[in-house]
Amino acid sequence: MNLCVIGQGYVGLTVAVSAAENGHIVLGLDLNKSLVNDLLNGRSYVPGINKERLLTLIKSGAYSPTADEKSLQNSEVIVIAVPTPLDFMRNPDLSYLEEATKLIAKYVNKSALVVNESTSYPGTLRNFIKPILDKASNQKFLLAVAPERVDPGNTEWNISNTPRVISGLNEEATSEAIKFYSTFCSSIYQAPNPEVAEASKILENTFRQVNIALVNEFSEIANLIGFSASEAVKAASTKPFGYMPFFPSIGVGGHCIPVDPSYLRYAASKFGSTTKFIDLANQINLSTAKSVARRIQDQFNGELKGITIQLAGIAYKPGVPDLRESPALLLMEELSKLGAKVAWCDPLVGEFNNSKSTPLDPNVELGLIVTPQDNIDFSIWKKAGTKVFDLSPNGKSYGWPKFF
Repeated sequence: MNLCVIGQGYVGLTVAVSAAENGHIVLGLDLNKSLVNDLLNGRSYVPGINKERLLTLIKSGAYSPTADEKSLQNSEVIVIAVPTPLDFMRNPDLSYLEEATKLIAKYVNKSALVVNESTSYPGTLRNFIKPILDKASNQKFLLAVAPERVDPGNTEWNISNTPRVISGLNEEATSEAIKFYSTFCSSIYQAPNPEVAEASKILENTFRQVNIALVNEFSEIANLIGFSASEAVKAASTKPFGYMPFFPSIGVGGHCIPVDPSYLRYAASKFGSTTKFIDLANQINLSTAKSVARRIQDQFNGELKGITIQLAGIAYKPGVPDLRESPALLLMEELSKLGAKVAWCDPLVGEFNNSKSTPLDPNVELGLIVTPQDNIDFSIWKKAGTKVFDLSPNGKSYGWPKFF
């Protein structure tokens, strides 16, 4: 089957490679020519998709990265996997989705199955994508949604064994979408309509956002009383039912958890409803970095001016170079406002905002473990006896007491 995946980021590249390895002829369309050139040379920043795997598919003709818009015109299946971020007011930004949909309407000259994997609010397929295609094209498209569930760096759950939620605007679209995804996904859940499928994705991450906010607020209480929030979470986790552990952190990052709840909030606002839990969770998690910076300041007798601090890891999670919504960036900003001299080490990120990753410095006055990348050598701080606060949120200790 001829497939075109629009967008070759974490989601799109994962879908493209998985489909290509399961018998489909795949075009990976991305208008970022630099990204396409990297892919053509076997350079991928998606964990698990290495150079050998990528070049093998390219050389066989199963996968072809391209920036040529016209290349999608003969596709039988088109998967939209473009970013759906927030704008500067933290409202949904569907500009990438709109552009991708318009490309389909412009260049696809025959009936095709169009599946949206990009996360958005309920009703996006029916009320946003379909009207664009109906207005701009004479073709009859089969429209479905299969919200992405890619977790970069997760070695246990991948695109093959993670259940996929799918629904189309009609029975034929649903059937064709299930038939397609069944070629590389082992478990399919058919939602009764696209709105349910779309809502399931943002509910998943709203659940996590709210619970992360709860445990971050709990951490502030624990700090005031004088006990370890992380140890309390571990103790609560011994209950074999009714409890799910979330560990405190400096906030929450990535392209899903801090973003998706705002899509649900936006959808609710269209119907005149308020979302008190979501709004409060967003507020708590966005302000946590500031609270943590103040707590660090308290550890230095209320004065951080001139104190040298280095963060170990600034990506939003280990194993990836992704900085989207990373709370580490907020923490660096808050520490700098308090007068600290801030540096960072993250070999996967390399460069950010005209600054570069530097090796761990044994002479800094404070080291902060934020995102513990595997290739950061913490023995440097160990041997030097550097003062270190472990801010990592996974409950695992890296040789120092947990900060929370």
